[in-house]
Amino acid sequence: MKIYGIIPSRFGSSRFPGKPLALLAGKPLVAWVVEAVKKAKGLDEVLVATDDERIVKAVEEHGGKAVMTPSELPSGTDRVACAARNFLGRDFDDDDILVNIQGDEPLIDPALIEQLAAKLKDDERWSMATAVTPIRSAEDFSAKSVVKVVMDRDGGALYFSRAPIPCDRDAAPVFGRDSLYVRHLGIYAYRGGFLKRYIAEPPCELEKTEKLEQLRALWMGAKIAVVRTQDEGVGVDTPDDAVRVGKILEERAKR
Repeated sequence: MKIYGIIPSRFGSSRFPGKPLALLAGKPLVAWVVEAVKKAKGLDEVLVATDDERIVKAVEEHGGKAVMTPSELPSGTDRVACAARNFLGRDFDDDDILVNIQGDEPLIDPALIEQLAAKLKDDERWSMATAVTPIRSAEDFSAKSVVKVVMDRDGGALYFSRAPIPCDRDAAPVFGRDSLYVRHLGIYAYRGGFLKRYIAEPPCELEKTEKLEQLRALWMGAKIAVVRTQDEGVGVDTPDDAVRVGKILEERAKR
């Protein structure tokens, strides 16, 4: 069994073209993400999955490994699977664990990556693992851009939705550290055998309706472990975000 940390990173972005190469504190965004992911213990390889030679060059110049993947792949999940296969020159093994880390989160907590991998390594019930953090405001609870998650008693995902769930019939929701109301964070770990089945399955109607690819896994009957974290994550979606996160990275470097 091998554990791979894979970072999908495309050059194109409607809000921020060329985002992976944006300089934050003197270094490309994608290089910061690789540096953070490498701090996670237990990963056998850290790879960037990209469709652009400029990103490959930037990653390699900063000591990372990058793998070219086709531009037309439909999702980050497909890009993760393709990158692992291209890197290995063969299919990955069924008991391998592949962790999909967003390429725009240079402040990702390495411990969260370790927790997701451990969920699959230590408990064969789970096909996938992902993460949630508490919802802290009514505005976030109602926003379609914030994906909500409902879980079962074992910490498995029952459903993901852009709608405000669960619905309190009789009162306003109460937000807090241990409340029912949590938001999804876009990081996943997959068991290799399940990932092969997942990418071979066409999108289901729930996935196409909510525009959430993890719903395909639930529709297939997969069990998704959910790890709770208090860290909301800090993504880079716009040039203004790049400036703000760059300042945080500069402050960290001074410590």
